[in-house]
Formats: sequence, C-alpha cells, structure tokens
Amino acid sequence: MTTSTTYSGPFRAGDRVQLTGPKGRMNSISLEVGATFHTHKGWIEHDDLIGLPDGSVVQNSIGIDYLALRPLLTDFVMAMPRGAAIIYPKDAAQILAQADIFPGATVVEAGVGSGALSLWLLRALGPAGFLSSFERRDEFADVARANVAAFTGAEPENWTVTVGDLTDALPTVHDDGTVDRVILDMLAPWECIEAVAAALKPGGVVLCYVATVTQLSRVTETIRRSGLFTNPDPSETMVRTWHVEGLAVRPDHRMIGHTGFLVTARRLAPGSVLPELKRRASKSEYSDDDVEAWTPGALGERGISPKSLRKRVRQASASADAALAREAENQPETDPLD
Repeated sequence: MTTSTTYSGPFRAGDRVQLTGPKGRMNSISLEVGATFHTHKGWIEHDDLIGLPDGSVVQNSIGIDYLALRPLLTDFVMAMPRGAAIIYPKDAAQILAQADIFPGATVVEAGVGSGALSLWLLRALGPAGFLSSFERRDEFADVARANVAAFTGAEPENWTVTVGDLTDALPTVHDDGTVDRVILDMLAPWECIEAVAAALKPGGVVLCYVATVTQLSRVTETIRRSGLFTNPDPSETMVRTWHVEGLAVRPDHRMIGHTGFLVTARRLAPGSVLPELKRRASKSEYSDDDVEAWTPGALGERGISPKSLRKRVRQASASADAALAREAENQPETDPLD
C-alpha cells in the first residue's frame, strides 16, 4: 500500500490535523504555510502548529486551548464524504478478525460503498497483499477512490475498483481458486455465493455483512444449502462506552448498538461433503413476501438522492485532489541526469 500519510513526528505542511476544543468539538484541517483556522471565537495560525509534536495543546487568538492530534483512521472514516452508509469501525475490526485478513492475502470486496472498509483492508493487507473491490454504481466507486486517495495521498497500487455486477465481473478478474478472502457488503449476497465459491481457495473465508434478520436468514441458509462451505457462523457486535470520574462509574447513556450482522464460512475442498450436524427443527422455508417485508423500501429506509450523491462525489474528489497536490509538492526534486 503506497501512502504518504505521516503517522508520527512533528507536524509538517500538508499533514491533516484534528483540533479538539474545550467542548469536545473536533475540526480537521490540512496544514498550509501562512493559512489560518477560523472559528466564531478566535483563530489559530497554521504556522503555530507546524513543527509541534503530535499531541500538543495550542491557544487560539483569545486564549482558548485546542488539542492537536493527527486523526486516526477511525476519525477519518467517520468524517469523510459518503456516497453510501459506511461500515462502522466496530464492525470493520470484527471483519478483519473474523475473516482473518493477513498481510499478503488476495481479498475481494463487494460493494465498495464509500471506501471505509477498503481503507481498513488495505492497511491490514500491507504492500504485499492485493484488494479487488467491486461496485455496481459509478458514483459510489468515484467517492471510494477519492476517499482512499485523500487518506493515503495516492491511489494504492495494490487496489483495483471494478464497476459491475460481482457475479459477472469476478471470473474476469480472478481465476478460480485464487482468492483468499471475500467480503460481501450488499443487499442480496446470496445471489453471489456460487461465484464466490468458485473464486475462493479451499479453506478460504467468505464473510457477509447484512443489515436485517431476513437477509441474515436467507444468506445463512443459502451458504448452508450450497454444500460448498462449512456451517455459517452469524454474529453481531455492540460497543458500549463508560463514564468514569472517580467513584462515579456507570455506562454511558448512549451506545452504538445494532449496525449489522456478520456471517462467516470457509470453503470446502472440491468434492468434500460436510458432516451433517444435528439441529433442532425450525422454520427454514420462506416466501417472496417474507423477504419483501424486510427490504429497505418496505421499512421506509431513505436512500441518498442523486443531487446529494453528486455533492459527496465533489467533496471527496476535492479532498483527493488536495492530497495528491500535497504529495506532489513533497516529492524530492531529482536531477534529470541522475
């Protein structure tokens, strides 16, 4: 993964810096020589930040203290322009763990959304790994490319984004039995299970991220009935922060509850038959009406409007252009005769 992002050392021109005020409000800026960060209560000169160590506290023009830190990847993905809903960091962390993402792996991701999971995967894969992302919509692919470039300073050489349907496009990008891991973040992942099984190496992992219980049921049963995988393992992750001040210790009133379900399974060797597990009898059949009752439309879920999506594309592209320009400025000059 090629990146110009600096993770340590003094702040320098071109670095992204997160400023946190006394009320906890955070602002992310890109440092420029001679520039000024303005608020309705004073300002901070960028030059006053350049050269300071990470984690410094600076005062603005009227004496208000601000904490200056380089934003973590978590901070970036929660604030970046979005074409589609992002995968929360709590789920991204579980995806990396449950799918066993490792340096040097070949990973397929569909769909790419706004690029949040792509950033986590690229970091875990390292420069020796390879990430193939698939997305049906051009606009979402553009937002994802721009967001990744904005964070890394360049579009990674070990990452490709293919626009198209995964079932049709996957065989044209990867030969059968050559992919280590597949992550499916889409409305109907059960439609792609056979194509995914063909691409995966024996023992490879498929992980599906779905939002509703009906999606969870359908993809789990499809994986189970295919006979190509181990028994699927469904789960969800909830994170609750705590308030701790002296002896005043209690859970915070707000928490990140349900965001999605994860379903994982491993590819069986060709010709292998999984030993049947004894399970309690339950309703395993469903109709189209059952599925329709839990679709985003039936639940009243609002999609992003074309106008808003175009705005997000412009915002993400502007951030990417700025990052690429900073990267070009920071490149050392070379002698053409060298």
